[in-house]
Amino acid sequence: MFLRTVKCAALILFAFALQQCSYSQSSSTNQKNKMETDKKNNPVYSRSDTSKVNLSDDEWKKILPGEIFSIARQKGTERAWSSKFEKFDDIGTYYCAACGNALFKSDTKFESGCGWPSFYQPISKGSIIYAPDHTYGMERTEVMCGRCKAHLGHVFEDGPPPTGLRYCINGVVLDFEKAKEAEKNYQSKKQ
Repeated sequence: MFLRTVKCAALILFAFALQQCSYSQSSSTNQKNKMETDKKNNPVYSRSDTSKVNLSDDEWKKILPGEIFSIARQKGTERAWSSKFEKFDDIGTYYCAACGNALFKSDTKFESGCGWPSFYQPISKGSIIYAPDHTYGMERTEVMCGRCKAHLGHVFEDGPPPTGLRYCINGVVLDFEKAKEAEKNYQSKKQ
């Protein structure tokens, strides 16, 4: 009887685990489709326009998905190790998910073990702006998008050479575009 109960419990746990895997995969696809739709509804999103964006929080709330709004405009933080970009290693460029501003090249990304995507250098001096952050009794430096001032994360002085910096960034506020050359090489190898 005991063995039968254990087998039944194991079967239920296994079924539950499979259900969670399929849910996770389908919601990821739905999230990607939702992001594409959200970009189309976002009049300031551009990967080529470098003009500054100054919108009120009410205006941002109308064009950004809730999770992006929470982090970008309300200085929230996503859970550690929850970002799709944490273990991501494709070659390309990371952009601000709120406005499309280029932020980081993939060759500056490194595994820091902190639970958030980490980079040692922004794409340009103007792509990121800095502000002192004294919340929670800590002394930190906040990093924001240089175009729309979206909260991205923080920068710390414990990164690798050549800069010694670690830009610890919320993956929710990142958008990514694969490098065209890398994509072309990948497709040619596939055939």
